[in-house]
Amino acid sequence: MKNSKKMFIMAEALLTVMVIAVAFIMVREKNGKELDRISVIIQDSEDNQWAAFQYGLKMAEQDLEVRMSVVSTGGALTVEEEKSLIEREIDNGAAAVIVQPVPGAEEMLRKMANRIPVLLTEQTAAESGGDSRLPVVEPNQYAMGAALAEELLKDYSGSLDGKVLGIFSKTGDSQAVLERKRGFLEALKNTEASISWSVAAPFSEEGEALLEDQPAVDFVIALDDNSFTMAGEYAAANDLHGALVYGIGNSTEAVYYLDTGIAGCLVVPDEFNVGYQSLTEAAEILTHYFHKMHDRTVSYTVLRRDTLFSKENQEIIFTMSQ
Repeated sequence: MKNSKKMFIMAEALLTVMVIAVAFIMVREKNGKELDRISVIIQDSEDNQWAAFQYGLKMAEQDLEVRMSVVSTGGALTVEEEKSLIEREIDNGAAAVIVQPVPGAEEMLRKMANRIPVLLTEQTAAESGGDSRLPVVEPNQYAMGAALAEELLKDYSGSLDGKVLGIFSKTGDSQAVLERKRGFLEALKNTEASISWSVAAPFSEEGEALLEDQPAVDFVIALDDNSFTMAGEYAAANDLHGALVYGIGNSTEAVYYLDTGIAGCLVVPDEFNVGYQSLTEAAEILTHYFHKMHDRTVSYTVLRRDTLFSKENQEIIFTMSQ
């Protein structure tokens, strides 16, 4: 009889705990949008390349009725600086963070993910094939690089015999840039094109990307927005020895160099949807307790000068100018 009573009391206690837990989850789901804040950490946050991304964040913030803040940063971050910013945001009440990972930050970000939900805007070395993965929202980086090569081949009837290329990027150790470069080179592996140089800025002792000091090439292949706009600036000043720029970018400056004929082709990642989908995914885990964040792949668009003002392309350019 005593054992039966004891079991009954234990069962009631367990039920009470379960009711409290369910109530906590329900309250969290009901009030999460009012109480939780999502912080966004990107490098050089005021740079024009982030306009479409931040516009996507703002639209998602309005649609989802969540709180979002973009951390003000200037220039490139180190792993320690990025860690310090995440810790500061946690101390200030952030419930989740969306992060552009700096090279070498894989281990640090995995540790941070034990404290707070972490969503990445581009893959790290670990995300590209490791067992311990953090969720990522980004375009297919490899496919963008391959698409760029295919566009170059189209312009020369599939033959690049005798053509010489130089490859330029802002950082040589960014996993996103490495994947773009791999896609580009593999798409050209059966051609007669030759690669004269492959450099990342800054690559001089003075910290400047002295493109005019590189050997003359027919094409400069720029693998990110900063390198594309820098190459465009050099070409506009006749400092690229007549080379035509092909590349990947997502700013109005990049579109300008395409529109003026300095660039032959621009592949544009859908940064608006990187922002929108990132905030959507992060908000989901805060408003639904058992939700697990997932990778999301967004699209990209090939822009050409003669189709620049089509309705679809104008919508893309509009997001860059917000």
